[in-house]
Amino acid sequence: MATETEAAAPPLALADAEINWDRLDKTRFHIIGAILFTAQSALLHPTVVVKTRMQVAHSGVSQMRGLSVFRNILRNDGIPGIFRGFGTSAVGSMPGRVLCLTSLEVSKDMMLKYTEGVDMPEATRVGVANAVAGMLSNLVSCVYFVPLDVICQRLMVQGLPGTTYCNGPIDVVRKVIKSEGFRGLYRGFGLTALTQSPASALWWGAYGAAQHMIWRSLGYGDDMEKPSQSEMITVQASAGMFAGACSTVITTPIDTVKTRLQTMDNFGVGRPSVMKTIKALLKEDGWRGFYRGFGPRFLNMSLYGTTMIVTYELISM
Repeated sequence: MATETEAAAPPLALADAEINWDRLDKTRFHIIGAILFTAQSALLHPTVVVKTRMQVAHSGVSQMRGLSVFRNILRNDGIPGIFRGFGTSAVGSMPGRVLCLTSLEVSKDMMLKYTEGVDMPEATRVGVANAVAGMLSNLVSCVYFVPLDVICQRLMVQGLPGTTYCNGPIDVVRKVIKSEGFRGLYRGFGLTALTQSPASALWWGAYGAAQHMIWRSLGYGDDMEKPSQSEMITVQASAGMFAGACSTVITTPIDTVKTRLQTMDNFGVGRPSVMKTIKALLKEDGWRGFYRGFGPRFLNMSLYGTTMIVTYELISM
């Protein structure tokens, strides 16, 4: 009897093996998801601190390996040093994460419906839908996250040459507003909006296409039977790592410029600008300076893809 019931189970379409907003219990997502995503952030935060300090520090530190910078922070500041800015980031990210993921899934569903009758390979259609959704969700979330980034990153680089010492997040806000007004909290907003949206489109596009191709290579099609939970997590995590690798290679130079623009104050006469930041970086390290912090950022974005998928699956179980 059990065998007949199993045989009668409806097949799972290939699209159903992807991240799907409709399959989530929204209450469970907002409550349990907040806890799990905060744990994810705690796991990855040290890589962000190392990456940020490598991008902002003088050329001697920037040329050190990420592991050496990590050990140096531990030696000088202990465990609190590698978690600088985490409290602000964790609390501030909760509403922003809901905003980002909600806009992501809504726009993705709309794109999948809009392209349903378009004559293109399924992997391409899924990739395009994920890419457009990623770009739109980032445009929406930039308004919220740019000030949070400015605050958190300034806490991470305390003590480095060219930065201003601040005693906590409130002090950061007070000093930035006193120096530049409210727009100081939106330093790098234009660069973020212009670059993070394509970067997110690249990540989600590569993720969607990679996942689709992996399922196809394993012999699954649109009429496949439901894979096991471990199979789904493995495929989705692999696709996430691939997407993280692609995104890191292409977007690290832009991220380096953005981070320095948002944290450094020794910009000379007038307001800080992208061109001033680029010229200073070229003077310090040449073109290789644009890939400062590449190792920690590569690790962060690859692990982000894996842990995000595992977190999602735990919420949707």
